[in-house]
Amino acid sequence: MRGPSLLPGLCFLLSLSEVMDQRSIAPCKCPPNADCVNGTYCTCKHGYTSVYGKELFTFPLATCEDIDECKPPISIYCGANAACQNVDGGFHCHCNPGYKLLSGGTQFQNSNENTCQKTTSSATTKGMEDVSRSPVPEPSQLQHVVEIFESLLTNNTLPGAGEKSKVASWATNVLQTVESNALETALKFPEQKIQKIHNSTVAIETRVVTDNCSEEGKIFSLNTHMNSVDIHCNDVVQENIQGPTAIAFISYSSLGTLINATFFEEANEKDRVYLNSQVVSAAIGPQRNISLSKSVILSFQHVKRKPSRGKAFCVYWKSTGGHGQWSRDGCFLIQVNKSHTICNSTHLSSFAVLMALTSQEKDPVLAVITYVGLGLSLLCLLLAALTFLLCKTIQNTSTSIHLQLSICLFLAHLLFLTAIDRTEIKVLCAMIAGALHYLYLASFTWMLLEGLNLFLTARNLTVVNYSSVSRFMKKFMFPVGYGVPAIIVAISAVIKSDLYGTPDRCWLSLDQGFIWSFLGPVCVIICVNLVIFLLVLWILKRKLSSLNSEVSTIQNMRMLTLKTTAQLFILGCTWFLGILQVGPAAHVMAYLFTIINSLQGFFFFLVYCLLSQQVRKWFGEITKSKSESETYTLSTKFGADSKPSESK
Repeated sequence: MRGPSLLPGLCFLLSLSEVMDQRSIAPCKCPPNADCVNGTYCTCKHGYTSVYGKELFTFPLATCEDIDECKPPISIYCGANAACQNVDGGFHCHCNPGYKLLSGGTQFQNSNENTCQKTTSSATTKGMEDVSRSPVPEPSQLQHVVEIFESLLTNNTLPGAGEKSKVASWATNVLQTVESNALETALKFPEQKIQKIHNSTVAIETRVVTDNCSEEGKIFSLNTHMNSVDIHCNDVVQENIQGPTAIAFISYSSLGTLINATFFEEANEKDRVYLNSQVVSAAIGPQRNISLSKSVILSFQHVKRKPSRGKAFCVYWKSTGGHGQWSRDGCFLIQVNKSHTICNSTHLSSFAVLMALTSQEKDPVLAVITYVGLGLSLLCLLLAALTFLLCKTIQNTSTSIHLQLSICLFLAHLLFLTAIDRTEIKVLCAMIAGALHYLYLASFTWMLLEGLNLFLTARNLTVVNYSSVSRFMKKFMFPVGYGVPAIIVAISAVIKSDLYGTPDRCWLSLDQGFIWSFLGPVCVIICVNLVIFLLVLWILKRKLSSLNSEVSTIQNMRMLTLKTTAQLFILGCTWFLGILQVGPAAHVMAYLFTIINSLQGFFFFLVYCLLSQQVRKWFGEITKSKSESETYTLSTKFGADSKPSESK
């Protein structure tokens, strides 16, 4: 069950060191497509934007992505007879078929200075005669198809989102209407073998075949809106048709909001499914041949980045009885990366990519280990806290730190055990995740204070100012122990509050490196404590060589050092086993991590209570006192019962 057992160790928000200490980043170290500002910050170049939308940022917290100027809400306007095409770092406009720039160029960016004019024929007399015999293509034909689609979108009779059957029927009609009009336009003017049009709502590309596939194995590739289709020429050509044939490929920018993942026939409540591509259509004509001899290859650009635990589905719009739904029949996934999904299909239709946020599979053995171990740890932590409170002989600054550490771990384990799966209410789940973040981080902060207290105590063996240690720790340990974790959680919540809570657990999302707001401080604390312990051992070695050393004090320090080292291993180093859960040893590491981490409370009680001579003596005195009390009670009762018999 890498679910509850792994999550506390591997998830938590943006690293504090990256958020709070931006100066630690090397000057002018910026991601691609960015410039350095004042030697400290980065800003994206023109045509790019940071992933968080901020003008100034630090690397690697953010990177620069291309701005699609051709998509809403930007939607660059290229003029009445031109279409926009996005390119890396910018865009350009190009005239629609049948139009050209007066300058003779092929593309432009400013529609106020560049106007697409209708083409005019200039040829020889013979050429003029040929032109007069053939129809002049109307450049507005594909534009007319776009207008038909947009009119259907803005139609007052558009069904509401809650009327699923009507929406499905309407969408089926829209898809078929646009496909038919696009093919009709392409076949009407076969001399224009390739026609393209592009705007913010739809993009269409058509190709006409007139040579019956003269090149064997020829494949046509059509591209619209960063989506593409590859189809064999032999499947486009229709043997029983005299004359040209055509293929149309259409991408819809906004149709996916209407026929979304709720229309997926395999949708269930367990997995969150959403549409992660535009809806595309591929059709051939004049006869609508749906079956193919060879599969077509479809490439989809993702609308959102692929999540770390996302499963992609290639689907097509299955129309039955005028209605429709998304189905996987005949659609197969080939490859998925961060930006695109590639599918193949044995038939033509309208297609899309669905992404399912799958739930993690639970290992029942690990689940039992987790809950039994955490239950035992809760009992041991409660006993440890009571011991630190009631045992007067061990109460000092170090014991106070141990008490706070046991309280933080107890509350963290209790909240994790009872509320980690409460994902029904998103706000409540986010609050639980934030509380777990704070409690686990506070546990490590108190562990750091324990190391600092140990160092100051050892240092003052050589300097006669021991009382200053107690005063210093009492003054600062509570503001640091509870204040620093609060600052980290507050910064994390301000930066990315939406990453508190996941669909499966009330924990922190792994997306966008959010884990480092926990692992970053934890790694720093462990490294600092290692340095502290090495310094303490060095001080003890020097003190042991001194003839004037107090043997009892040195022995106590050595014992405290050993206990704190064990605490560092139990509470700190075990978390690194979570990071090692990759590759062939992942399953073994998962078991080791679960067993050791779930028994933290037991080890804590063992090291600081059961192995303490003073605590054992205190336990013995309590047991002895209780035994004597019971003996006295019994003897008193026996004496009282025997007196009446004696009087008789």
